[in-house]
Amino acid sequence: MRDIDDLETIELFIDDEDQSGIEAISLVEFPAIEENFVALSKHKIELKTMDAEKRLVVGLALVPDKKIYRNNGGFEYNITFSKDTVRKAAEKYLKSLKIHNATIEHEMEVDGVYLTESWIVEDVQKDKTALYDLDAPEGAWAVSMRIENDEVWEDVKAGKYLGFSIEGIFNENQGWDAEDLSVMKKINQLLDELESSQELKSYSDYPEAARNNAKRALKWAEENGWGSCGTDVGKQRANQLANGEAITRETIARMASFKRHQQHKDVPYSEGCGGLMWDAWGGSAGVEWAIRKLEQIDNE
Repeated sequence: MRDIDDLETIELFIDDEDQSGIEAISLVEFPAIEENFVALSKHKIELKTMDAEKRLVVGLALVPDKKIYRNNGGFEYNITFSKDTVRKAAEKYLKSLKIHNATIEHEMEVDGVYLTESWIVEDVQKDKTALYDLDAPEGAWAVSMRIENDEVWEDVKAGKYLGFSIEGIFNENQGWDAEDLSVMKKINQLLDELESSQELKSYSDYPEAARNNAKRALKWAEENGWGSCGTDVGKQRANQLANGEAITRETIARMASFKRHQQHKDVPYSEGCGGLMWDAWGGSAGVEWAIRKLEQIDNE
């Protein structure tokens, strides 16, 4: 990665009259950065437990004037948000009644996790965030969330999720005039339509070895149980692959991103989750196929 200060910085903003804004708040361990979404991987703030009995946690959802590194297909740049944009994001999120929109690792929607408080830090020393030793700068968007979901709460207590990460759609302003912005909006609409048409396509040409790996994982789990291993998404993926079902580009992209777990692939099923979940996602055969397939789809 190049020095962050040497990269182009693009300011993102929200328009009150379009679809831009925050869609959900995700509980994450290692926030991912996905195209068309913003995830604060370099500036995540550790979750603090406000009230263990009431299952309340607090953290920062968005921080203004921070350079946040992104890499899209080898193009490295920074994004940043002004204080005004952070405030708009917080207000539009509430106005849109999306306080129950919560996900796990930007992959799985969860019930029983919802926003209870939302505020903008006005005074660093007097703000509530100071009570929880949060490094909250002026203008930051702070949130508290209640976690009634038993499984998610156990994971929070175990330290599996370390921070909040927002999912949202933002506009870019690079000094364009009104006519330029109008053209860009039309282009973006066309790109969205194209992406949607790609998502409708599905593919089942993954190797037989990927199916066999998923079958092996499912057979072991059927006989021994999943224990604490995997999410519903991972288990669903294993069943799809084992049954030879066609999968979408989005699913293929998630399979490809699972490569980040390959260092745990040799852990025996009986000794942990690494090998079991690696095979549930198709094993090396499935993950490597997904990486190649994703590149092929996008090139087409």
